[in-house]
Amino acid sequence: MSTPYAFFQGQFVPLEEAKVGIMTHALHYGTGIFEGIRGNWNEEKGVVYIFRLREHYERLLRGCRMLMMDIPYDADELCRLTIEMVERSGFSEDIYIRPLAYKSEEKVANLKLQELADDFCLMSVPFGNYLGTDTLRCCISSWRRVDDTSIPARFKISGIYVNSILAKTEATLAGYDEAIMLNQDGHVCEGTGENIFLVSGGKLHTPPLEENVLPGVTRDTVMQLAQAEMGLEVVERSIDRSELYIADEILLTGTAAHLTPVIEVDNRKVADGKTGPISKQLQEMYFEIVKGRNPKYLHWCSPATPVN
Repeated sequence: MSTPYAFFQGQFVPLEEAKVGIMTHALHYGTGIFEGIRGNWNEEKGVVYIFRLREHYERLLRGCRMLMMDIPYDADELCRLTIEMVERSGFSEDIYIRPLAYKSEEKVANLKLQELADDFCLMSVPFGNYLGTDTLRCCISSWRRVDDTSIPARFKISGIYVNSILAKTEATLAGYDEAIMLNQDGHVCEGTGENIFLVSGGKLHTPPLEENVLPGVTRDTVMQLAQAEMGLEVVERSIDRSELYIADEILLTGTAAHLTPVIEVDNRKVADGKTGPISKQLQEMYFEIVKGRNPKYLHWCSPATPVN
């Protein structure tokens, strides 16, 4: 039986006891840096494997520098705290882990980052299929991805996600599963919470980070697997909207989304409207790896044994 715990204000507490006041700065102004981390349950071994834990925390700490936050933990300590929290919670299923560094000052009329106190909290919840489907019908959003000169898109800044929420809401109200966002120059950028790849000419193409793309951990995983295990050339370049309509395959990737094929964009089928062979092979490799079943990539997996 699981009993969810959180790490809050420097100690482990039952999740329901981890609460912030309504004057908390991050609540009003979006001054937080978060991560989404997957824990994947391996039934045979009775272990939750947390995927690429350190890489997530290295990105979080870079984001903390951007928002002038000074939390008292390095990447090693954050990894240790996360494993302990998962083990205390006793989950024996797939989970989603949410660390958050935030401006914890209870002050609502101060826009100066350097004058605000910081804190860090950590929680996890059971988590299944984030997108609710195994294949996706997408539309091109009318909302453009924010530009680095407005809010840096390379970090998971809390406030920036209003941009994604507007796009996701627009898409789902129109009957689609997900939105694909363009950047300010009109080039393909990413989904509302996923990076994007397309297969064309036997190569895997993806927008470069300079196009206001989040440097996704799953994005990096797919690029490494495609090159090392499948011998595919991975090309980072600007991608036009029209290329999505004629792609051989399209794939969205993210910690929450895993690897999910796109079979339709703006009511146009992607190729034959089914999961393509490259997407399928990448999916199968990825799921074996994240569940700790591929010894070659076990270094990407941090084991947490639930305490029952």
